Amino acid sequence: MIPVTKPFLPPQGEYEKYLDGIWHRQWLTNMGPLASDLELKLKDHLKLKHLLFVTNGTVALQMAIKALDLKGEIITTPFSFVATTSSIVWEGCTPIFVDIDQDSLNIDASKIEAAITEKTSAILATHVYGNPCEVDKIEAIASKHNLKVIYDGAHAFGVEINGKSIFEYGDISICSLHATKLYHAIEGGLVITKDAKLLKKLAYMRNFGFDGPEAFAELGFNGKNSEFHAAMGLVNLKHINTIHYSRKAISERYDEKLKGFHAIKPVWNSKSSKNYAYYPVVVESEELLHKCIDNLKTYEIFVRRYFYPSLANVLPYVEAVEMNITEDIAKRVMCLPLFSELTMEEVDLICRLLLRIQNN
Repeated sequence: MIPVTKPFLPPQGEYEKYLDGIWHRQWLTNMGPLASDLELKLKDHLKLKHLLFVTNGTVALQMAIKALDLKGEIITTPFSFVATTSSIVWEGCTPIFVDIDQDSLNIDASKIEAAITEKTSAILATHVYGNPCEVDKIEAIASKHNLKVIYDGAHAFGVEINGKSIFEYGDISICSLHATKLYHAIEGGLVITKDAKLLKKLAYMRNFGFDGPEAFAELGFNGKNSEFHAAMGLVNLKHINTIHYSRKAISERYDEKLKGFHAIKPVWNSKSSKNYAYYPVVVESEELLHKCIDNLKTYEIFVRRYFYPSLANVLPYVEAVEMNITEDIAKRVMCLPLFSELTMEEVDLICRLLLRIQNN
């Protein structure tokens, strides 16, 4: 069986080395020494000044919206994981969808201004599959209209643009460290901001708003993470280069073997590095997509319709709108298997089957 993804697991002994310390200290959560160490090491690895390790990427989004005190409408993309939109609603704001660019599959920056009203407070854009948005255009629009910018960089760990981390952009950026991501801490998320005062506010929020044992500085909740998750993050960080190289090699093999496959890949931002988080392809029709999925399943090979369906018209808590490009892409896109343990022989098999399915 070939799943669409498998979580990277380091040698078991490397993880177990951290357990003795956890048992000895009996400090399991509440930002223990391992969680603090992980924050420092991630800041160094990603070349960032400020960073918080939190429960997960969804909590990170909710914290970002709350910390910026956003109200009213937030412009966002309908082509993303549901947490991008649900976090906006959860925090009492209204998502306003803007269609995507048919090449990058990110929010179309040229359409953002037309969606701005007197109720608009922010733009929440997703770096889809880790592919950076048009950050300079979005920054210019936000500056012109006095809007905040949040980037959902759930897929974007390790990506750089214009020579610096993609997480440097926006008022706040977030990342997911979920087990399915190329770098993970089993469960986890990151909140990143350049603003030291904003970071302090977020740090209070992460721990119920506590400012000492008997005082409170902010409205907060439990956004902390455990020492067990931090331990996995610390071990996996030691393997990040190996993870990157293996996924790059697999992606390049797909590129080579699928030259005759009638599908397009998202156009990657030309100023950006790649992290090879996913291998998405957009096929010619939804009929061919179903044909591929069904035939691959007979060989126990599983792909994922990611993202499907479009968020613009399926969520019961959001007013449905028509987003033509998103609807079209969502019906035809699938992510092929991509994980460190995937062999070249398995990649070749997947590619042969896809070509056979297309030609029959």
